[in-house]
Amino acid sequence: MTHAERRAALEAVAAEVRVCTRCRLHQTRTNAVPGEGHPDTEVMLVGEGPGFNEDRLGRPFVGRAGDLLVKLLAAIRWRREEVFITNVVKCRPPDNRDPLPDEIAACQPYLRRQLEALDPALIVTLGRHSMGRFMPGSRISEAHGTVRPVDSATGAPDATAYALYHPAAALRTPAIERASYTDIAGVPVALEASRARRASRAAETEAERTRNASTAVAAMTTSPADQPGLF
Repeated sequence: MTHAERRAALEAVAAEVRVCTRCRLHQTRTNAVPGEGHPDTEVMLVGEGPGFNEDRLGRPFVGRAGDLLVKLLAAIRWRREEVFITNVVKCRPPDNRDPLPDEIAACQPYLRRQLEALDPALIVTLGRHSMGRFMPGSRISEAHGTVRPVDSATGAPDATAYALYHPAAALRTPAIERASYTDIAGVPVALEASRARRASRAAETEAERTRNASTAVAAMTTSPADQPGLF
């Protein structure tokens, strides 16, 4: 996709999210929170669901957890405007409870379309519900700071997932906050590795395309006498 096509695709998803009634969460929301960020980014950050401040403003990660996320990004010299930030569910669960499976499923098509539009090299999961989408079967206490290839069925054609604790958990537990600063330092390394893997795959695909084209040309230039008959 071009820059304009990606922007248009993301804006189309956002417009649908803002009026969505797919699950019960629309009944208690103030604003849906589609997500925001740079349409040309290689990095997508996926949290769990909006909180009080996000619901009030319609933007992801703008409360205390958002402030910590900005500090974590600053630790690797990144700005939130350089990435794309969204959540597994786009409306606030009442009292900030965990999103339920049917609510996650209802939002899944929106997240999938965002992934298809951005085609990120790296997906940074924030919290266990986000991690469960891209690293199914993992425990966040064991998986934080690690990477795993992403199943293309999620909508990300060729991405790597990198697990972080949710910033809200880091605010509650000093040990998790310390771990989060350690883990975020591995994000640029994971991005470089994903870039290299994608470039290698692209080169292999191009080489295969060239070989196939050469074979086709050779077949077309073979004289009729040299071509096998049907009988």
